[in-house]
Amino acid sequence: MAEFLQIFLRFLVIALWIVILGRVLLSWINPTFEGPIGRFLFDATEPLLAPIRRVLPQTGGLDLAPLILLIGLGFLMRLVLFT
Repeated sequence: MAEFLQIFLRFLVIALWIVILGRVLLSWINPTFEGPIGRFLFDATEPLLAPIRRVLPQTGGLDLAPLILLIGLGFLMRLVLFT
């Protein structure tokens, strides 16, 4: 059972990583997130990014929240992989 939980957690972290990366890449092309893929990426990631944005200082037009979240997910992945 513990092995299943570890594999599931790995899958979840990797899926979140891909969705956040997709949002970052799409924001360069379509910053309004129009369309079904854009809405999905925005709706799936905004609850995770909004609290980070509230804590981070304003940096003008540069949004560092996805970078912070990706680094945090990377640490979580290392924790899951090496336990």
